[in-house]
Amino acid sequence: MAILGYARVSTDEQDTAAQLDALRAAGCTTIFEDKASGASRERPQLAQAMARTGEGDTLLVVRIDRLARSLSHLLEVVETLRKKGAYFRSINDPIDTGSAQGMLMTQMLGAFAEFERALIRERTRAGLKAAVARGAKPGNPKMRARDARAIADIRYGHRERYLNEILDGRHRWLPTVERLRPHLPWKLVVRQLQAITPPVRSFSERTLVKACRTLVRAGHANPSILDKAGRLPPDTRAARLIADRVRTHPGATLRELASWLSRDLREPTPRGGLSWSPEGVRREKERARQLGLIE
Repeated sequence: MAILGYARVSTDEQDTAAQLDALRAAGCTTIFEDKASGASRERPQLAQAMARTGEGDTLLVVRIDRLARSLSHLLEVVETLRKKGAYFRSINDPIDTGSAQGMLMTQMLGAFAEFERALIRERTRAGLKAAVARGAKPGNPKMRARDARAIADIRYGHRERYLNEILDGRHRWLPTVERLRPHLPWKLVVRQLQAITPPVRSFSERTLVKACRTLVRAGHANPSILDKAGRLPPDTRAARLIADRVRTHPGATLRELASWLSRDLREPTPRGGLSWSPEGVRREKERARQLGLIE
């Protein structure tokens, strides 16, 4: 059970020396460092720290603001670690998900966050209702007047926000898309993304295609991923899935591949069953070799 540390500063002019000393004193054997804004989730060292933290391990920070600037991000990290059987602890905050008290505090933070969002919604509705009673007309005056420039500015702002949202964290799912498209249909690509641990964005076929089109237009993705997928030759779908898995996980055993197909992808067997056997995987792996998909 290892203790992995994470340290962050916002600019190159700052240094992590004080954080590193505190983390080492707390028993960290490995420490990951980022120089990036806390508001950004595009932090490669944080991604590595999350990936390296395994069952029974603890991810440790000096203060929670070194990890997350928003409560939603903090709770997302805690939940991701919980699913892996790992823990999160902050040296200077009362958060330690390895203890009952610390987990209670984390759950209380989540409850307070939801309560605050409910209060904001109620205040917003009450304010709008009062304004309408005084004769005010809610909304943007230029939008009510159908001002073309205002409409264009708002649309541009929506597009920019969506692009930034998609860019944040794309390194966790876009490589899989670029590896599988257009060789496999979108439906299978979505299922592959759903099997990634820790989970990536919750994509449907429609939202994944929209995200990919946005990245291609902005020059952040290979345009070929949008090409139409050809029809798969009969009985080769499982072989293609296994071939891709073997390329990315070369040490996977037949039993591990069978578990992945059955549990994570829920890929039906050639006879329509839901449980793959190592022998069934071996046959599909051999088919993949005959198709030239793997060596």
